[in-house]
Amino acid sequence: MQSATFGTEDATQEADEPGLRSGDEAGSTSVPCLPSAPARRDHCGMTAFAVVAHRVTPTNTRLGLVLTPAQALVRLRPGDVALGRLDVLETLDGVEAGLWALERLSAAGVLVRNARATLVAAHDKLATARALEAAGVPHPRTVHIAPWFPSPRLAAPLVLKPRFGSWGRDVVRCDDQLSLRRSLAALARRPWYEATGAIAQELIPSQGHDLRLVVARGRVIGAVRRVAPQGEWRTNVALGARREPVTPPRAASEIALAAAAAIDGDLVGVDLLPDGRGSWIVLELNGAVDFTNAYSLGDDVYSAAVERLGIVEEAAPGLSAEAAGLDVLA
Repeated sequence: MQSATFGTEDATQEADEPGLRSGDEAGSTSVPCLPSAPARRDHCGMTAFAVVAHRVTPTNTRLGLVLTPAQALVRLRPGDVALGRLDVLETLDGVEAGLWALERLSAAGVLVRNARATLVAAHDKLATARALEAAGVPHPRTVHIAPWFPSPRLAAPLVLKPRFGSWGRDVVRCDDQLSLRRSLAALARRPWYEATGAIAQELIPSQGHDLRLVVARGRVIGAVRRVAPQGEWRTNVALGARREPVTPPRAASEIALAAAAAIDGDLVGVDLLPDGRGSWIVLELNGAVDFTNAYSLGDDVYSAAVERLGIVEEAAPGLSAEAAGLDVLA
């Protein structure tokens, strides 16, 4: 990790990856992915496909059948396809349970899209920073801070975030040293901070909007411009931002593709901020990105995702889809 001008903490320090255990089996071992087996066909000539997730969202159900990790292990067979869409825990201290199941599915000959390593690299913001730096993708300078580390020397302005976070929750902008001290003191009262620590990130001056691009296996298939409400610097729809249709600039698309490739992402969201110099900076990646028809770039975004992922839209016999959820905050 490159050193940050706002702190001396070495972001490569680690503490046994505590956040991964809070949402996965402790002590699980890594199983290498096997080459994809020939597609299993039933009498109708269909390969079974499932979205492996705990949350029944409109995005998940539009993509296909939704199975929990345990259900996927029972129902999917060699040659079937599974799309990992396990998300960040509501408690912001890790990834939802079931990452181990994606490894077992792969070892059993199921073709897994968005494998365990991809979801960890997308949801763990420290891992994201490392992957993007290694790939040479522009990303804010990032430092890991935690109760078990010495107090870092940080200088405002910067942003404090949960290491595993989403929906804009507990993201704090510190414009001066006083707000920084108060925010650091407040972190000590957060259970997720005790479990996994936080990240301090270089503040990229807000221009009131960002781009969210959806990348599916090497192609940008969806995009929106997210505009923050008046008085809010964050662009999360969960915090009131509005979506606007947009044709993403070529430079933004190229950077998004490089970011997705850096974590071997098969279906990921890439959030980009304008850098003020005519280019873009990747702010975050999302391995369980939700999207709506507003993201479509000519072709329907769901159809484009299905095509890129090589999915048969119809479930195999004996598998029934779950009911759809109510809303998508993407």
